[in-house]
Amino acid sequence: MMVKVSSTGQIRLPSDIQKETGIKKGDEILAKKGKRILLEKQESVAKKFEGKMSDPAVFSEGSLEKIWLNKKDEIWNLYLK
Repeated sequence: MMVKVSSTGQIRLPSDIQKETGIKKGDEILAKKGKRILLEKQESVAKKFEGKMSDPAVFSEGSLEKIWLNKKDEIWNLYLK
């Protein structure tokens, strides 16, 4: 679906997309950049992490453990020797 960008950089989400995603006036939307732009209703993103972020230290340790224990990552393997 194509949308036009206004002279002020704004876009209008078609009503069918608003209905499908539950986006309403005043909702906050998370935009991710790169070569593509992804728009996602902010509360949807928060729900993905619900329960996982209750203790940030535990969440951080779990995330770092996955990185450190990745046997395929040569940089970490060299660092740990």
